[in-house]
This record gives sequence, C-alpha cells and structure tokens, in this order.
Amino acid sequence: MITTQDWPAEWLRGVLELCVLRVLADGPTYGYQISARLASGGLGTVKGGTLYPLLKRFEEGGRVQTEWLPGDGGPGRKYYTLTDHGREVLAERSAQWRAFTQMTETMLEHAPQKEQT
Repeated sequence: MITTQDWPAEWLRGVLELCVLRVLADGPTYGYQISARLASGGLGTVKGGTLYPLLKRFEEGGRVQTEWLPGDGGPGRKYYTLTDHGREVLAERSAQWRAFTQMTETMLEHAPQKEQT
C-alpha cells in the first residue's frame, strides 16, 4: 500500500504550488492551517521552511494578500487571502495539470511503440 511518505520528493515539489493555491481558494487562512490541510489531503507534512518561502513568493507575485489578525488567546497570525490574480493562476495551472496528468496516464497505459528504422 502506498502512503504519503512514499511520494517522491520531486513530485511533491512539483504540485505544492498548485495545492497551496487550491487551499487558499477556500478562503483566508494561516500557515499552520495550510500545512494541516495539505497533510490531511495526502501530501504529508510540509515544513515551514518550504511553505513560508512559497507564500512569500505568492505575496511578491501578487497571488495573495496578507493581513495580521489577533489569535484566539495567543499571538497574532498572518492570514493569506488569494487575490484575483491568484485565482487566475490557479485556474490556468489546474487546467495545465489536468492535461499533463491525462497525457502521463495515456503514456503509462499506452507507451508509444519504438520507431522502426
């Protein structure tokens, strides 16, 4: 049986941006909550050293807006909200991902025949 720990690291790096954008599409949230959603979705643990630089790039690229809000009885949290540009990127990349995975599935199921010379 395959577990989340069995995914090759390069696959996870390849899908992380898209999956984080998808989590953010559900509404404003903070880093720990994003990481928890990714884990519960089957991607395994995404460490802060991976997640927060990605969120910073999203902010710099106009894909998210940020806001500090007080915590429930604790320190404040930085909330991330997907922008219109972020939604456009999510839609575009989702379509690309679906096409890519469909092509990959076709390739795996029906590998092209070796050309004869």
